[in-house]
Amino acid sequence: MSKYDEVLASLKTIRDFLRYAVSQFNEAELFFGHGNDNAYDEAAYLILHTLNLPLDTLTPFLDARLLQNEKALLLQLINRRVNERIPLAYLTRQAWQGEYEFYVDERVIVPRSFIYELLGEPLRPWIEYDELIHHTLDLCTGSGALAIQLAHHYPEASIDAIDISIDALEVASVNVQAYGLENRINLIHTDLFTGIDGTYDLIVSNPPYVDAESVAELPDEYLHEPELALGSGIDGLDATRIILQQAAKYLNPQGVLLVEIGHNRDVLEATFPELPFTWLNTSGGDGFVFLLTREDLLAA
Repeated sequence: MSKYDEVLASLKTIRDFLRYAVSQFNEAELFFGHGNDNAYDEAAYLILHTLNLPLDTLTPFLDARLLQNEKALLLQLINRRVNERIPLAYLTRQAWQGEYEFYVDERVIVPRSFIYELLGEPLRPWIEYDELIHHTLDLCTGSGALAIQLAHHYPEASIDAIDISIDALEVASVNVQAYGLENRINLIHTDLFTGIDGTYDLIVSNPPYVDAESVAELPDEYLHEPELALGSGIDGLDATRIILQQAAKYLNPQGVLLVEIGHNRDVLEATFPELPFTWLNTSGGDGFVFLLTREDLLAA
């Protein structure tokens, strides 16, 4: 009997697979940065999703015995997560951002922007009423996650969602159709502002921002994501420079720019000392997303 067959024969219940997966994930020292932050949550999510069980209900099913085909599928996915270091979202073809579910695959980075936490109420000091937002832009849309969340937070808005990657826009199209937003979200293939004629009340962007040194040190899990969506030059600011240099032209009076910058706050402020960045509080802290108004940009 092979080791695989031996393991398969010994695992009978969901509890067995949960214990086995957690042990395997911990032993392999996997990196968790694509939705979960520990081996237990990762294992529980993998099992519940694969067995088509409610993602928030594990305990009642722990001692359920599994069919042979269910066991084989679970073991295959556990082994792939361990041996290939594939982010779980790519194995399940599913990612969550807040209460929103998205289709993902290796053509896009797994959605994890903090910007979605800031839409609506947190922007009240700058956007008094959501109904005032009529036209928005999502730069570097990837899976379309932020564009879809913009559509839900700002019901009067039409959204342009831009990406340089045709592959990414194909994934975004799947998600836009799933939410029935084809008439409100316009997917555009271009590089940042190139060829854009309109102006916007709100521009958001989660651009590539990883500096060259950090790209070289990324955990294996990140190497499955599109390199184009991660690195942005030596200091990680190549895309952000262009956004800051050009955004004012595309913002309406009183328009707002929101950009996620990763761990680059210090280098960004040193590079643009004339800009009065407002750093917004997110679940990750207050150093990841900045806000500037059109007036801030013009004054600088």
